[in-house]
Amino acid sequence: MLQAIGLTSAPRRDLAPAVDDLTFEARSGAVTALLGAPGAGKTTALRLMLELEPGRGVTYFRGRPLHRLAHPAREIGVLLGEVPGHPARTVRGQLALVCAAAGVPAGRADELLDVVGLAPLRDERLGSLSLGMERRLGLAVALLGDPHTLLLDAPSAELSPREKSWLHGLLRAHAGQGGTVLYTTDDPKEAARASDRVVTLDEGRLVADQDTASFARTRLRPRVAVRTPHAARLADALHREARARRRSVEVVAEAGSLLSVYGSSCPEIGETAFRHGVLVHQLADEIGDAGPRPAPAPVTPFSSCPVPAPVLGARTGPGPGAAPGAVPVPAPGNRPGPGAVPGPGQGERPAPGADAVIPPAPGAGRGSVPGPAVAPDAGAGARAVHRGRGRRTGEPAVLPGALTGRPVRAPFWPVRYELRRMFGVRTAPLIMAGALLASVALAVPLARTGGTPLPGLLAAWPAILPLPPAVLAAGLLGALSFADEYHHPVLGGARGTVPRRLALLLAKLAVTASTALLLAFLTVFADGAALRLVYGPATVPVPENWAALGAGWAGLAVGCGWAGLLAAGVFRIAIAGMAAVVAVPTLVVPLIRQVSAGPVARSAAGLPARLRELAWPLWPQGADRWLAGALGFAAQPVAAALALSLSALLCAYLLTGLRRRARW
Repeated sequence: MLQAIGLTSAPRRDLAPAVDDLTFEARSGAVTALLGAPGAGKTTALRLMLELEPGRGVTYFRGRPLHRLAHPAREIGVLLGEVPGHPARTVRGQLALVCAAAGVPAGRADELLDVVGLAPLRDERLGSLSLGMERRLGLAVALLGDPHTLLLDAPSAELSPREKSWLHGLLRAHAGQGGTVLYTTDDPKEAARASDRVVTLDEGRLVADQDTASFARTRLRPRVAVRTPHAARLADALHREARARRRSVEVVAEAGSLLSVYGSSCPEIGETAFRHGVLVHQLADEIGDAGPRPAPAPVTPFSSCPVPAPVLGARTGPGPGAAPGAVPVPAPGNRPGPGAVPGPGQGERPAPGADAVIPPAPGAGRGSVPGPAVAPDAGAGARAVHRGRGRRTGEPAVLPGALTGRPVRAPFWPVRYELRRMFGVRTAPLIMAGALLASVALAVPLARTGGTPLPGLLAAWPAILPLPPAVLAAGLLGALSFADEYHHPVLGGARGTVPRRLALLLAKLAVTASTALLLAFLTVFADGAALRLVYGPATVPVPENWAALGAGWAGLAVGCGWAGLLAAGVFRIAIAGMAAVVAVPTLVVPLIRQVSAGPVARSAAGLPARLRELAWPLWPQGADRWLAGALGFAAQPVAAALALSLSALLCAYLLTGLRRRARW
């Protein structure tokens, strides 16, 4: 159950709050619609429930507020706005990325692709999906963690009727297994058809909280549906009698022989048709365009819960006051088709060969819902899945099985997530390949002139460039690591502050450092191989201080990668990350040299020996040499500039990013 208590958004400037003292509940096992006109505060209410919007109030998810949930992805499935993701990422890659973030097995992505009908499109790019397919993908993301509660913001917006029918069936299936469903809509007819309870908002305030029967009776416009082969004659007769009685009756000619009559009743229309000798095939009360109101579907051996009819809102058969002996006429959508055999206590039974819904197996959890009946030898794990190209949209939607394993604990899930994010698209491999080609293209002509020392040749670092191509590429990869989180938000953006979690920051630092080290090694190897191939083996001798040179080269690549990462995390844009990388040699290094250019009054010689005297336990004598080398390396202007820049960026990130409590 979801309980929202006193939700009030913070007022902006001189405007009234978008949501004002909103209190309601969405019950388990039911679909609740949050209805309101555009701008009524529906989306703001959802964001307040997820603590993404500043304001007051609290929301309890099965008795616990959001910040008390150990694994929010296992409790709440969210769809807010468009599905975030890089347009070049594949459908399966996007789901696998979210799986890594939520700590669920990667195989869950394949299950959800089958459920939402995207299995044939698993290798399609996100940028090529239609709106309906994007909605299916968003629902798959919401269902990944096997949540109990679904919060969906306008999930059926701009969908076709077939897509809406499938969506409503999926929501019904989730609620039928004890889950809670809350979705927003601005269509009252859809709310009456697809939900069990309707919560109506107007200008941020609660207007009504009703079940669908009360909502349809009190808030939708009633009408009478008349089907007759003499529609024009009956319409003219109704108009003439209404003028004679001075009543307001509106008759609208629908498609074919159907009339919609507003302002009258079934008995009055039936009497008018009788007096004028008009044959009537159907006469039924309806509510707006919600369709005929069916009788409650009983629980039968073919259904574990009442199966929702495609439409809701009108009753068929004779209306109040009809003549005795009148025979109810079933609505067109409820008439038995060929081969359908009426069963006891139910309107119709499935025709031979049609999918029949059977109760779930004993012990089945809320994550698995009834599927089509299968033969006993088909296996207990068989279940129906909706496939976008293999089955019709109107067939029943079936949820995947419940998750049984525990989520992957940090820091493993952030590392998995970051690896999938970086290498799930071709951006990172292309940047690395471009850096290697640029390095080789620079190293060969630099060696020909003979004015560049060996370290500069292997790094492909000419004097006119502030940094070598490999280091610039490492900084760009680090900048994109956080910039993508805000440009194509998978974890952050509309759903929370995951990019500001310390565990995810450490994972990004580790992956960026590993990528920078790999790129630095490949650059030296590629440049050395190219120089040996073009100018001979004597061109690339092994220097005596190769260890110190390698450490300095690795430190430069890792430091610039981290600088780009932290700057992009602070300013949320890749350009800021690259600006921070370039600023190290162009601004910070000259500043360090200017500060340290004065005369030296004291020397730190002998510092390693003095530190060894203070340390406990005592380290070996050989460690003094390594400590002296590290201190000498840190005293270099470039190293000092990197250390200063990283310290400033890390403090800025901690102040701007981690000051809020991370909830997702």
